[in-house]
Amino acid sequence: MADKENIPVRITRSAAAKRSAAAAAGEASKFTSSDQPPQKRKRVALGELPIPSNAALNSMPRSQAKTRSKKKLENRSDPPADPGPQCDIDSRETDPQMCPHYASDIYQYLRSMEVEAKRRPLANYIETVQTDITANMRGILVDWLVEVAEEYKLVADTVYLTVSYVDRYLSSNAITRQQLQLLGVASMFIASKYEEIGPPHMEDFCYITDNTYTKQEVLKMETEILKFLSFEMGNPTIKTFLRRFTKAGLEESKYPALQLEFLGSYLAELSLLDYGCLRFLLSVVAASAVFLARFTISPENHPWCATLRRYTGYKPAELKDCIHAIHDLQLNKTFSNLVATRDKYMHHKFKGVSTLSPPLEIPPVYFEDIKEWS
Repeated sequence: MADKENIPVRITRSAAAKRSAAAAAGEASKFTSSDQPPQKRKRVALGELPIPSNAALNSMPRSQAKTRSKKKLENRSDPPADPGPQCDIDSRETDPQMCPHYASDIYQYLRSMEVEAKRRPLANYIETVQTDITANMRGILVDWLVEVAEEYKLVADTVYLTVSYVDRYLSSNAITRQQLQLLGVASMFIASKYEEIGPPHMEDFCYITDNTYTKQEVLKMETEILKFLSFEMGNPTIKTFLRRFTKAGLEESKYPALQLEFLGSYLAELSLLDYGCLRFLLSVVAASAVFLARFTISPENHPWCATLRRYTGYKPAELKDCIHAIHDLQLNKTFSNLVATRDKYMHHKFKGVSTLSPPLEIPPVYFEDIKEWS
């Protein structure tokens, strides 16, 4: 990728496509006309595996055991530990991986983590720490990392964690612009090993930069990042809070579920481009994305509600600055030259949410507090 500030970033999508086609052709040549490729085993989700709870349940049919367990829970005389609005959503959660019984405590813990100084980048590190890096260079890097994630089919959590590593490292370590892309690929290498089931290899990250950096250079940068993080790679991200807030935003059943989810994700990813959004807490950005997604889908209805107020802990007035910042990104008022995220969410699988255009102005009344929410 070439740009005015000469950042050494090169996109190699066509090259990657050719390489994939060549690899597919090589696989096909392994089989003769008489030979057939081995059948793939059907993968079973962990949640679908039968897990007997005790010896008594083992002796009866599974359906009968399930009914007995359900009745036992319904007949308990003790009240739930945390009665209130949060139980409404969590009690209806059917995915055991979402830990519905502990969700409230988990998110309280995550909210305490997001304010820890060691987990937050400096909001002004470009002005106070960096001498050769600008906010525009950072935006170009993030935009390129989104493309790399799409190229290797990485999950969104990997992108958020990558940007978190980049910003936190830059908050304490001055680097040159020639090292910026190296920092980006090394951070994504770490994040993908943390988040992905099958992360790309180091050679893949060297290849995606047209071999601008060697394996040794990537390995050295990876080591420096890990030492800086003290090997504490886990961290809450915007996506962490967005999942829960989106669920709360669907409680009224006024909004199409997938459209709201994808639009919120799109707006949250747009915020990664803006260096100015670093001054906001992760949960503030997530809540603002849900507010703006609801406003975009249904501008005539108030974007906030009592459920969102309880789950996010924020009033609309507290989100105002962040909402306006993301709104400007959505309207292409800022970073309009960075299109990777917009192109990504134009796809049919994301319902083309990046093509949705919100009103140019958000009515001031939407930021006023409503007494019944308090």
